[in-house]
Amino acid sequence: MSQIENHTYDELQVGDEATLIRRLTIDDLRLFAGGSARLNPEHMDADAARSDLYHKAIANGMWGAGLVATLVTTEMPGPGTEFIDQHLTHLRPVSIGETVTVTVRVHEKQGDRQVMLDCQCVNEHGEDVLRGIYIVRAPTEKLSREHTQISPAEAELQTKGRQRRQLKRLLDLAHDLDPILTAVVHPVDALSLEGVVRAAEHNLLVPILVGPEHRIRATAEEAELDISQFKLVATEHSHQSAEQGVAMAKNRDVEALMKGSLHTDELMGAVVRRDGLRTERRVSHVYCMDVPTYPRPLLVTDAAINIHPGLLAKRDILQNAIELAHALDNPEPRAAILSATESVNPDLQSTLDAAALCKMADRGQIHGGLLDGPLAFDNAISRAAARTKGIRSEVAGQADILLVPDLESGNMVAKQLYYLADAEAAGIVLGAKVPIVLTSRADDVVARLASCAIALLVAERKRKGLAHL
Repeated sequence: MSQIENHTYDELQVGDEATLIRRLTIDDLRLFAGGSARLNPEHMDADAARSDLYHKAIANGMWGAGLVATLVTTEMPGPGTEFIDQHLTHLRPVSIGETVTVTVRVHEKQGDRQVMLDCQCVNEHGEDVLRGIYIVRAPTEKLSREHTQISPAEAELQTKGRQRRQLKRLLDLAHDLDPILTAVVHPVDALSLEGVVRAAEHNLLVPILVGPEHRIRATAEEAELDISQFKLVATEHSHQSAEQGVAMAKNRDVEALMKGSLHTDELMGAVVRRDGLRTERRVSHVYCMDVPTYPRPLLVTDAAINIHPGLLAKRDILQNAIELAHALDNPEPRAAILSATESVNPDLQSTLDAAALCKMADRGQIHGGLLDGPLAFDNAISRAAARTKGIRSEVAGQADILLVPDLESGNMVAKQLYYLADAEAAGIVLGAKVPIVLTSRADDVVARLASCAIALLVAERKRKGLAHL
């Protein structure tokens, strides 16, 4: 925390000014959109914005006005200022990565403590983004206040409130653990590099950046990210970055991998090669979902790696998810094996697999959790639906894990929860020799931090010899 001090009416002189410099990030867009309920796609989603007027994600016009208001209330005149009127003209959009300089200058002192302020926002090319005036009533008493600085992740956790409770719980679980040495593979874009910087700031990981040095440093400089404390291993291209990261994990030089700006199949191709990071366990992906209407973290698997898993592959996928639940402080997770119905039907392979998996659990081939299936989605997550169907089960209606029949159905379940139920998701790949953080371009800073927290919790169990993961 720092101190902010105001300027009283008597202290103010014509020409006095204050400035604020701010770079627009995707997290700023999402935070502003969520707080103001202005959920326009061009203000939050780069892909959606490409078909819009400016063909790129831009800030809501009031974002710049909000920066002006911040400067007025914290510096010029500062605490104790009363707002009277404003006239602002929006001249140019601001897109992700652009830096604006905000200036507030005393134009005129009037009677009754009124002050007219010239306001201006200028982009990095010297072009006006916003101009106008503020009319305020300046304070007469000298005031000093504590000014608390919070990160975008903390701000979004506070704004989202109940919605982010499960992701925040993950960060809390990992709070006192030693960070993991992590090879970050090909972080050559601003979003992936910013996620690394924030995770390091939260003491979740000690990153080693693996990729083309000139591109990484250029990205950091453009995005104003400090990577001076991070080790950098230079490679020429993304395939070499993936191979180098996997080699470092294989040699136990790092405890985890984190995907940067390369295709998932590039990284996972290097991981699953025979000379890569394979174990006797099938590699699988788990989404840890924070669903606002559900009272516990919901693990969805596999929605990213295994396309049409057979029975034995599903056994491994399920065991991976159960051991992840243990790492997330759930000693006996309830696993629902999903299908379209709760009845075994020989024409529906997913029901046969579900029945076989439950029997395998009875015989100790799957351990550490409670299983039931087949269960339809509604019966797995709704007690009322389970009661209506007459299902008596320790799992139905209160599942911690959803084992999906295949990648297509899993991808649909996860994305429907994300886009229709306002859920948030963190992702991790398990079954390899080290945990692998898979991030998406759409992930914000909180989701990236939560994924790193999961990797740290998994690595901690490995350190203690408590898990295969």
